[in-house]
Amino acid sequence: MRYYKYTVQTRTEAEDIVTGTLYDLGIEGVLVEDNVPLTEEEKAGMFVDILPDEKEDDGRAFLSFFLEEDADREEILARVKEELAKIGTRMDAGPLTITVSETKDEDYLNNWKQYFHQFYVDDILITPSWEEVKDAAKASMIIHIDPGTAFGTGMHETTQLCIRGLRKYIREGDSFLDVGSGSGILAIMAYKFGAHFSMGTDLDICAVDAVAENMEANGLADRGYRLLIGNIIDDPAVQDAVGYGKYDVVAANILAEVLIDLAPEIGAHIKSGGVLITSGILTEKEEIVKKAFTDAGFTILEVNEQGEWAGIIARWER
Repeated sequence: MRYYKYTVQTRTEAEDIVTGTLYDLGIEGVLVEDNVPLTEEEKAGMFVDILPDEKEDDGRAFLSFFLEEDADREEILARVKEELAKIGTRMDAGPLTITVSETKDEDYLNNWKQYFHQFYVDDILITPSWEEVKDAAKASMIIHIDPGTAFGTGMHETTQLCIRGLRKYIREGDSFLDVGSGSGILAIMAYKFGAHFSMGTDLDICAVDAVAENMEANGLADRGYRLLIGNIIDDPAVQDAVGYGKYDVVAANILAEVLIDLAPEIGAHIKSGGVLITSGILTEKEEIVKKAFTDAGFTILEVNEQGEWAGIIARWER
């Protein structure tokens, strides 16, 4: 299979807004190229081109995303252009032009690995499967993650917000539901923090193999984790399979608009007093997501921010 690479030219000041907009449209894995000096943490990150020489920041940024050849590329591109035009009316985001090129399957699936290295989330060391663990003296635990073609390494701010939420609210013996499992990193963290049972849902069949491999890499293959492919928001079969009123903690690291749609449904699956941990929310959309949760019957416990992203934690009291 071939993939098409679409590159948006924008300004560094608009990187987060454009990237967040692409995520809101369902596009994952945005490659960022600019001349802004990188921190050491960013250099360890995924989907970042580290140039061999430091150039002066010229204010330009190039954000690339990939679509499969059999995807409805024309429709997706039309939606991207529509949303970029809206951004251009609100701020100086640069030309917002889009260029396209083709790339081979193996290039898309493997070339990004050179940008994903081990890193810490507080005292938790997260390392890819192909890299030897180094400098682990300060690690309270080591997590092995290979995202494969599924989303989620732990490097992104939204995943880190969820990990910290899980660490605070998971109790020994809890049951856990992960909506939008991706690589399975949040389910793995839930187990490590004490959950005895975990289930996930995802829309992408690629998540099945990614989660299974990561569970095995972290010694959790025998924990009975189950991943359902389908949409819990509107698929009765998935809703029934997930079960009702049975989860102490639910996590959803997904788009703000999806969280809004999820809010009325997810309460049916949480125990009374259970906790919902969410992220994937641009700070500018924080209030509308909070309102959706409170309208659905949740009580907001806390809101945390990291960079341009927010994480909202709420309790189900019904």
